[in-house]
Amino acid sequence: MQANTQLNERRMADAWAELHNQMHNGNPLQPDSNRLAFADPEFLFRRETRGIRFQLEMLKPDLEQAEQGIEHTVVVYGSARFVSHEEAQRQQAQAQASGDAAALQKAERALRNAERYEQARTFARLVAEHSKRQVPQDRIYICTGGGPGIMEAANRGAHDAGEPTIGLNIVLPHEQHGNRFITPHLNFKFHYFALRKMHFMMRAKALVAFPGGFGTLDELFEVLTLVQTRKTKPVPIVLFGSDFWRRLLNFELLVEEGTISADDLQLFHITDSPQEAWDIIRRFYTIAD
Repeated sequence: MQANTQLNERRMADAWAELHNQMHNGNPLQPDSNRLAFADPEFLFRRETRGIRFQLEMLKPDLEQAEQGIEHTVVVYGSARFVSHEEAQRQQAQAQASGDAAALQKAERALRNAERYEQARTFARLVAEHSKRQVPQDRIYICTGGGPGIMEAANRGAHDAGEPTIGLNIVLPHEQHGNRFITPHLNFKFHYFALRKMHFMMRAKALVAFPGGFGTLDELFEVLTLVQTRKTKPVPIVLFGSDFWRRLLNFELLVEEGTISADDLQLFHITDSPQEAWDIIRRFYTIAD
């Protein structure tokens, strides 16, 4: 008997097409014992099949990146709320025309924060320009959370250099959507934060955290914890924006109170320069120009 080793074998595709047609012909999708398990949405969304969904979110981005030869990434974190300089200028002009003091204050803040957007874009372009000169197995790709703000800026910087760029998007009720600078076949969508964060680390050779909110802090401290506890290999961790990070976090207090060791302060670097951020990563791996 001939074995079926073809993953794209027609019976699977035909079964899914049949399900798709049923749904779009107005027939409700009800649990059906006669429906193939993988083609039964109600079955796949059961509480008991959560582990299967975990596996799927683990496998899909991993297989696609492996097929594309992507093994090394620099992950960029940061606020989804920062906009580009041109967009901030547009908002400022609109606020000035309206005469709304609150809107003008918000627009002026957006203009200040736009500097971070442009710095993230510059940093990512530096990484991508280096990468495109390397042989395929040594290339380093920019990876972000796939949304707007700093994430868009980093994807945009790599896009400016003509290099592929990765987005690991998350389904949220507001704010998050895939930005237009992600390479289309590298634009992945996640339901589970845990699986998304795992994918950030699986190929990460460095992490750069720009100013951000709860999500950025969550991702940053998870990485710091993994490196501190040696659950992952040491990687360069760069905090971009010294004034922001030193006002927000008093790391020295943690040492004084004995909650971390003095050596733990060596797990990260703080900088205000896109070039210096890239140089920190290059020195760690002894990467030539």
